[in-house]
Amino acid sequence: MQRTFAIIKPDAVAANQSGAILAIIQKTGFRVVGMKQKRLSPIEAENFYGVHRERPFFASLVKFMTEGPVVVLALEAEDAIKKWRDTMGATNPANAAEGTIRKMFATSIERNCVHGSDAPETAAVEIPFFFAASELL
Repeated sequence: MQRTFAIIKPDAVAANQSGAILAIIQKTGFRVVGMKQKRLSPIEAENFYGVHRERPFFASLVKFMTEGPVVVLALEAEDAIKKWRDTMGATNPANAAEGTIRKMFATSIERNCVHGSDAPETAAVEIPFFFAASELL
């Protein structure tokens, strides 16, 4: 079993899509081992997305991720990272496959409703960024 990290972003939470996205997560075979709803502070968003600090979209990404609550999740499944990325779909919803979360719920490449770890090394940093070991089932 492998763990991955996911975020239901502010656009999806504001559109009341969290429940539908969670239903897809469970239907796809993930076990939710950690979940909480919270509002990211600018410092949390800047630190979490620090890898993008030098990119031109960094400031707008931080602004977007702090505009409302998010749902952070630790998910577990066989090959969870690839499975979650396949379930999310392409970053740009226009390029996402039918039936993926981003095809169904995202409105643009910037407001793409969900985040997921892209590698085991990333998941190993992202999960403990939001969850203490004692919070994971």
